[in-house]
Amino acid sequence: MDHFRQVSEKSRFIRHFRIENPPDSDSYPFRLPVVKHLYETGGLPLRSGLTFLVGENGTGKSTLLEALAVAAGMNAEGGSQNYRFATRSSESSLSQYLSLVWGMEKPRSRFFLRAETYYNVATETERLSFDQIAALGGVSPHARSHGESFVDLMQHRFHADGLYFMDEPEAALSPHACLGVIARLTELVEHQRCQVVVATHSPMLLASGIHAD
Repeated sequence: MDHFRQVSEKSRFIRHFRIENPPDSDSYPFRLPVVKHLYETGGLPLRSGLTFLVGENGTGKSTLLEALAVAAGMNAEGGSQNYRFATRSSESSLSQYLSLVWGMEKPRSRFFLRAETYYNVATETERLSFDQIAALGGVSPHARSHGESFVDLMQHRFHADGLYFMDEPEAALSPHACLGVIARLTELVEHQRCQVVVATHSPMLLASGIHAD
C-alpha cells in the first residue's frame, strides 16, 4: 500500500480498525502488503470523514475495503446492510480478523458500492421490490448506463449521517460522471455528516480537494 490519505476533520462512526491474531502471514490475504503493514503498525485510525486507500495493483486495497464493509455489516458483493445475496462467494476471510472501534454515534444508513459487482447489486435491487427502485429515483439501474446508474445511486441512496464504502468507482465513470461523484462526495462529507472510505486509482478523485467544515 502506498499510503492512506484522509481528508476532512472528523470521523463520525468508525474511529479505528486493526487486524487481530492473523493465522499465517504467508497465506492469502495475510501476505498482502497492506495487511502486513496494518498488523505490524497496530491498525489505522480513521480521523476524517473521507479516507482514500491508494496503492498499486495487488497491494490489497480492495481486499481491505471489502473486509471493512463486511465487518461493518454489509454484503460482500455490495449493497446495504439489508442485501444478503451472493452470486459467487469470493470474499477473503480478512473481515473475521478485523476489529472495528466505533464512536458513540451509529450511522443511519450504510452502503458498499463497488464497480466490479454493480450489475449484481442492480439485479438484486430490482428483485427486492418496487420500493427499492423508487429509492433510486424511480428508474431501474439496468435502464441506465453503468456510470449513470452509479451516480443515481449515490444521489438517491446515499443519505445524511451515513457510512459508505466505495471500491474503485472510477471504473464505471466517464470523466464527466467522475466530476458528479466528486460533487456528491463533497456534499456528503462536508454538509451531510457522512463517513466515506474509497479505494481508488483516480487522479481526479485524489485531487478533488474535498474538505469538511
